[in-house]
Amino acid sequence: MNMLEVFAQELEQESHTTRKMLERVPTDKLDWQPHPKSMTLRRLAAHVAELPGWIGMTFNTSELNFDNNPYEPQVINSKAELMDFFQRSLEGGKEHLQKAHEDQLAEEWQMLEGGQVMYKGSKGAVIRMAISQIIHHRAQLGVYLRLLDIPIPGSYGPSADDETE
Repeated sequence: MNMLEVFAQELEQESHTTRKMLERVPTDKLDWQPHPKSMTLRRLAAHVAELPGWIGMTFNTSELNFDNNPYEPQVINSKAELMDFFQRSLEGGKEHLQKAHEDQLAEEWQMLEGGQVMYKGSKGAVIRMAISQIIHHRAQLGVYLRLLDIPIPGSYGPSADDETE
C-alpha cells in the first residue's frame, strides 16, 4: 500500500467519526463559545468540515500565503449547510488523493503570513497535518458539545454517552 492509499483509507475512516460529531452540532447554539478567545461553535464546526478540502489545495498549490489569500471561514447557518459543506470538502479530498501521483507527496509546500514562512515541508507532510487537524479540531468540537450537554458519539469505541443511551 502506498502513502496515497494510506491517506485515503485514513481519511475515509476518520470521516465517519467526523460526520457523527458534526451531525450533533446544535444550530441554535452556533454563536456560542466557551471563552472569548475561543472560536464560536459555528466557526469551529465549519473549520472541521473544511479541513478535508486542504488536501486538494495542497496538491494544487506550492504555497498558501495568507497575505494574498486572507482566511475567510465558511459561514454556516444550518445543519444541512454544514453537512453539505463537509460532504463536498470530503469528496474533493478523496478525489485528489485518487488522482494524485505518489511522487507529488515529496514536492515542497509552504505556508506564509506577514512575509514569514510559518511552515515548510513536503506535500505529504501537509496532508498528514490536515488529517491530524481534522482529528484535533473534532476533539475540540467534542469538548464544546460536552459543555453544551450534548451527547458525544464514540470515536474509536463507545463514548460514555453511548454506554448510557
